[in-house]
Amino acid sequence: MSTIEPIPDLGGAAQPLLTVTDLAKLFPIGGGLFEPKKTVRAVDGVSFSIAKGETVGIVGESGCGKSTTARLIMHLMPRTGGDILFDGQLVGEQISMRDFRRGLQMVFQDSYASLNPRLTIEDSIAFGPKVHGVADKEARALARELMGKVGLRPEVFANRYPHEVSGGQRQRVNIARALALKPRLVILDEAVSALDKSVEAQVLNLLTDLKREFGLTYLFISHDLNVVRYISDRVLVMYLGQVVELGPVDEVWDGPAHPYTQALLAAMPAMDPDARTMVPPITGDPPNPIDPPSGCRFHTRCASAESVCSAVCPALSPVAGGEHMAACHMVIPGSGHSRAPALGEVA
Repeated sequence: MSTIEPIPDLGGAAQPLLTVTDLAKLFPIGGGLFEPKKTVRAVDGVSFSIAKGETVGIVGESGCGKSTTARLIMHLMPRTGGDILFDGQLVGEQISMRDFRRGLQMVFQDSYASLNPRLTIEDSIAFGPKVHGVADKEARALARELMGKVGLRPEVFANRYPHEVSGGQRQRVNIARALALKPRLVILDEAVSALDKSVEAQVLNLLTDLKREFGLTYLFISHDLNVVRYISDRVLVMYLGQVVELGPVDEVWDGPAHPYTQALLAAMPAMDPDARTMVPPITGDPPNPIDPPSGCRFHTRCASAESVCSAVCPALSPVAGGEHMAACHMVIPGSGHSRAPALGEVA
């Protein structure tokens, strides 16, 4: 009897499960007889790591590079630069793409487009294990077991097709399909954004339960800040293809250090009618990624911008001496910004 064996843990709890270094994706566009080629800098030097058993959330405006980053990690598109390590092994060299794809699965936003309309729910979940050598009978038994784990009764849903179930039920199918190969890391790209709020809450609670039961690690991508705060341990904020803030979710929410993060949080709807936002916390559209601004890419929309912001690109620097980091001259000691701490101090 063939079974799917999980990718072994090589480095122990101290070694990050995923390490991304200087990840980049440039899209060349244009370029005719009299027109020079231009480049869209979709992802530009993104670096972060995910600890084993952790949930890291990625937030930012549409077009900031969240989903492109996920697709680069999954190798669904070729990257322009950067390295990806899975449990300390360089992907494609020290660990094969077949093993990497088995150890890392992805759940997409569009639950219907993610499923083959000609396959029943049972066939969809069993397909991955069968590709990896599991016998048909065992694969179907695994599929039915996972359907139960995600709250779908096999006797009711096993022989249904994707168009015969609701959006929330389809997303549960996609989660079960992702778990069928016993991954260690699951990337969730806007996995709940298309669902009704009541269904969204059910799926979020399901993800939390599955993480605990299967020992999973999540990379959770969403534009909904409330959802990210609920499910994440750490949060990564992206703007125009770059990481501008990174840290434990409560520290970032309680003390956002980057003006862009402050604007995102200030724009969140409030239940209290007396706490309505009367002045927009951020104005204008993000700059064109073909020709991004020099220095800090947010300086064209930042109320605190000074000359150093347009001249020098700030590096991710510690905030309050902890794991919280921000790419802003106002937190870098001696950066030249009038609100920056003096040399030897920490923001």
